[in-house]
Order: sequence, then C-alpha cells, then structure tokens
Amino acid sequence: MAATQTSAEAPIPVGEVSRLIGGWIDRLGAVWVEGQITQLSRRPGFGVVFLTLRDPARDVSLRVTCFRAVFDRVADVIAEGARVVVLGKPEWYAPRGELSLRAAEIRAVGVGELLLRLERLRRALTDEGLFAASRKRPLPFLPGRIGLVTGRASAAERDVLENARLRWPAVRFAVRNVAVQGVQAVPQVIEAVQELDADPEVEVIVVARGGGSVEDLLPFSDERLVRAVAACRTPVVSAIGHEPDTPLLDLVADVRASTPTDAAKRAVPDVGEEAARIGELRDRARRRLAALLSREESGLAGVRSRPVLAEPGRLVTERAAELAGLVERSRRTLGHRLDAAGADLAHTRARVVALSPAATLRRGYAVLQRADGTAVRAPGEVAPGEGLRARVAEGEFGVTVRERPAESSADGGDIG
Repeated sequence: MAATQTSAEAPIPVGEVSRLIGGWIDRLGAVWVEGQITQLSRRPGFGVVFLTLRDPARDVSLRVTCFRAVFDRVADVIAEGARVVVLGKPEWYAPRGELSLRAAEIRAVGVGELLLRLERLRRALTDEGLFAASRKRPLPFLPGRIGLVTGRASAAERDVLENARLRWPAVRFAVRNVAVQGVQAVPQVIEAVQELDADPEVEVIVVARGGGSVEDLLPFSDERLVRAVAACRTPVVSAIGHEPDTPLLDLVADVRASTPTDAAKRAVPDVGEEAARIGELRDRARRRLAALLSREESGLAGVRSRPVLAEPGRLVTERAAELAGLVERSRRTLGHRLDAAGADLAHTRARVVALSPAATLRRGYAVLQRADGTAVRAPGEVAPGEGLRARVAEGEFGVTVRERPAESSADGGDIG
C-alpha cells in the first residue's frame, strides 16, 4: 500500500506501517558499514553479541547484533572504542519498530588504514592551499586575552595556564572546556573555536590536548575542524599530543606547538627575559648616549679652544689696529700727495709769475699801445707826432712820438 493511498479518513494501522518499513529495509540488502564501537555486550550463555556502532563524525548510532562465532574471530583485536568495518544486513524488528544490523563479518580498522586515509585527506587539503606557509599569521607579542580550547580539568589545561602565568602573571584566558575525543569532540571543538574567534578581545586561540593514540587524536584531523580553523581570523596555536604526533590541525594552524607547555611559551613572552632585555637595551642606550655626549663635549672643547672663541675681543682688537694703521697710512699718503701737489703748484705759480707781463713791467719796462690797442713792437710802426699809451706796472699814461726813432738792432732793442 503506497502512502498516496492513505488519508485521514482511510489510515493504515501501525502494524501495517511497520511491515511496509520492514519490506523496504529488506530490499536494501547487505552493506559494509564503518563506525566506532561504543557499547559491547557479551552475555554468558547467549549465542548473540550485542554492540552499538557510532559514527565517529556525527551523533548517529546503530545497534548491531552478530553470532558469537562471528565476533570471536576478532575478539582479540577489538574492544569498546575500536574502529571497525562491518558487513551486515539491516533488519527491522516490527513489534518494537527498531532498526538493527545483523553482522555477518567484522573487520578491525588498523592504524595503517587510518594513516592512509589521513594521508589522502592531507594531500587533498594541501592541493587546496590550506596548509600553505603564506596563510600563516604571526602571533601578537603580548596578547590581551588568550582563548583556550581543551578538556575539562585536563593536564593540558593545567600546563597551559600554569606555564603562561609563570611567564607573564597578568595574562588573561578565556577557557572553553570541550570533549577532546569521541563523537562529540569535533562539533564541540569547532563551536568553541568559532565562539572565541568571534570575541574581539581574544587575540590568540590555543587548541590543546595531552597526547594519545592515533585513534584518540583522529578528531583533530577531521576535515570539518581543519576547515573551521582555516577560516579563523584569529591566529590559532595547535598543541595536540606530543612531538611525534602530527594531526592535520597542526598543519593548518598558524603555529604548531609540540606540547601544551610549548604552546604557553609561544603564546606569551617571559617577563624575566623581557625585563632583562629591557635592561640590556637601557644600558646600551645609556652607553651610546654617554659616548655621544663625550664626543660632542670634546668637539665643543676643541671649538672653544680656538683663538676666535677663547678671546672673542682679540679678533676685533686686531682688526681695529689694522683699520687704524690703514687710516693712518691713508692720511700720510694723502698728506704727502697734497704736499707734493702744493709744491708743484707753487713752482708752477712762480714760473707763471716770472713769465707774466706784469712782472716784466715791475722791472721798469713799459708797453706802448697805439690808439687801436695794438702793441708797438718796432720803431717803424709809429710816426712822429703820433699819440701812444704807455702801460707800466702801476698804471698807464699817454706819450707823443716826437721823432721817428732809429731802427733797433735785430735782437729787438727798445724805442727811444
């Protein structure tokens, strides 16, 4: 009877629904199923073994039953918590409406198989670039608040908190306690990491677990957790296990710490080391400043020792003396030139005076001029009875030629 043939007026009984479900499940046939054994019951006297198979990555479980002969073939290598692969046929128990798996074969998943699967996942994520060094972010020098994701009251939590506070007593933590193994580990760790990444006060996130077997550390290689950490904006420190353990979280985290203690050392600086470094820097600065001051003082002393600064007035005095000497020299030179010029002028004046007609007249000579003012130079230039003017040193007067004077000698004799 199909579901489309039912209605509120024509429902089908519960038993019929259960029978139909059983028919559909019977058609599924045998399947191979992988999971983790969480409950195992081997009751004495029963020929059937009951166990619960849980999905390691999801909160889903399935009840499994098998004959003791089937289980005894692997009883020495599996126990609760083991990863197994089961070949079984789904069965529907109609009276109670329960689904179970009737196992015909059980195989333990070995470490080699798990490592092979992790290697395939690692290569795929590497090809995507999730583990590239260019994606790694440096940790802040002194984070204001550190987010810690770890198991409740675990050794890893104690190691991180105690060592971080020993190194920097004022460090602050935001602790998120989660399951660090089992089916709840992956969703709880992802939720805690995303919550801390959204907190603006958290500057570093540390995911810590104190070692364990390969199976115990499988949650920290889960693809969903790896991608969640890759999407974080806050730097993440992975401190999972010990030195030999390398879950995929170590590869995607910004910093890989070998142990939780190492994570604490990487997350915060050591107050003693920083104080020593500050002291060393202070001493170095003091020495450099002292050397600079000493060098500048030496240079200043050298400059002050120069004559121009040792006796500033000396330069002015020397220049004043040079100026006074130049002024005196100029004065003497000018005086000498004026004296020489005066002497030359006196000599020239004496020569002019000596050669002046007035000087000749003062010696008793006279100049005869005709009426037109021309000087008489020769006796033949005048006639008897002609009136002339005689010019002497002290004035002039008129004269009359009484007779024609005799011709003077060729050297210019006077007129009689």
